[in-house]
Amino acid sequence: MSNVSKSERLGSESILPLLFKLAIPVMIGMASQAIYNVVDSIYVGHISKEALSAVTLAFPIQMILIAISVGTSVGVTSLISRSLGEGERKKAGLAAENAILISLVLGALVAILGLALAVPITKIFTSDPVLIDMTSRYIRIIMIGSMALFTPQVLQGILQGEGNTLIPMVMMIASAALNVVLDPLLIFGLGFFPELGIEGAAYATVFSRLIGGAVLIFFIIRSKHDISISLKSFKVQPAIIGEIYKVGFPAMAMQLMGSITLAVINLILAGQSTTAIAVYGIYYRLQSFVFMPVFGMGQGALPIIGYNYGNGNFERVKQTASYGMLFSILFTLVGFALFQIFPSQLITMFNDSPELVEMGVTALKTISIGILFVGPTMISANIFQALGRGTPSLIISILRNLVVLIPTMYFLSIMFGLSAVWFAFPITELISAFISIVWLMSISKNVQEESSQMEAVIEKA
Repeated sequence: MSNVSKSERLGSESILPLLFKLAIPVMIGMASQAIYNVVDSIYVGHISKEALSAVTLAFPIQMILIAISVGTSVGVTSLISRSLGEGERKKAGLAAENAILISLVLGALVAILGLALAVPITKIFTSDPVLIDMTSRYIRIIMIGSMALFTPQVLQGILQGEGNTLIPMVMMIASAALNVVLDPLLIFGLGFFPELGIEGAAYATVFSRLIGGAVLIFFIIRSKHDISISLKSFKVQPAIIGEIYKVGFPAMAMQLMGSITLAVINLILAGQSTTAIAVYGIYYRLQSFVFMPVFGMGQGALPIIGYNYGNGNFERVKQTASYGMLFSILFTLVGFALFQIFPSQLITMFNDSPELVEMGVTALKTISIGILFVGPTMISANIFQALGRGTPSLIISILRNLVVLIPTMYFLSIMFGLSAVWFAFPITELISAFISIVWLMSISKNVQEESSQMEAVIEKA
């Protein structure tokens, strides 16, 4: 049996098999979450069309929570992988300990905000009293249980930083499977369970995350690691926290940008029709099946690139980035084809309202054109993060959402109406992909120069 540690394999194993070895568990885990999101929405859609709109209105708040957790997770993954590549295991352990503390503190703060501000927050997005009631009841439960999101996400980031994507996959599958089982029981009151409606969907989400987190903690305690985590001798390290958020904050800001964008999109669509909000909510959940393999490929590439960049092996950095880009394009081609061929079937899974189906088919066919350009943008963001450069991803996200998407969408809605609004998405994705590729080529040139300088030093020595 090989004595090579998980992190050391990042610098020695053949890249393509290693990339898929790391990416496939993430893809499977993401697939389980995507299935949960769709099934959850299908159950909610069977409550009423208004309930589906309410969950869509609540999603920007959920995205804020996801942004905070993902940003922290990406930051600690990048720092741990680079630290291990540099041989600094103690620093990697400190990063893990401080990230766990951050997750606990954030969870407590968000729970307090959820108790106090659920209704005022909901009123930002709608004035409809029915939607205010349903959305606020749903989001209050999600916010109170946010620690069940933050802590498992950070623990996943710690494991991924040392090249372990299998255990996070098990956690995501366990969580999603339990959620799918609990949803109908708590929403419709099957058997001895109470009928809780939209609140049942929220309770199912929080409880399944708690169980998934417990599974993750069990595996962490029972398995061996390349880093040492000791909460008994723990000390807050501001410098370490700063390094986590040097990469994590831009990643967080990118996710937050998505939340803000979704909220504004809902406002623009609300000016056209309530059904349009539900249509976009359906697309938003379905797109995760397309983005899931791309995201998995990026998460698989991140620790490999980070480790080898820290270790000075720039050729492996270049090869990993190239493979990630190639497969991301192939995945998005398949996703585009599915949206173009089966739009009506996808819509009717959620609700068979004739108005919803007619509007949804047009929206899915139009928006999905942009999927063709998403792959390079997503993989570029992971490459920037792995290299410890979070700023390019943040700037591109700002340009994508605030400078291009929202103004274009608003202009099209005013000038041409709802049917033209959907074209804002492919226009935005095309521009974002172009900027990402140009920026990545520039950074790639810098990495190659670093490689040449290092080789010159070695030869001189």
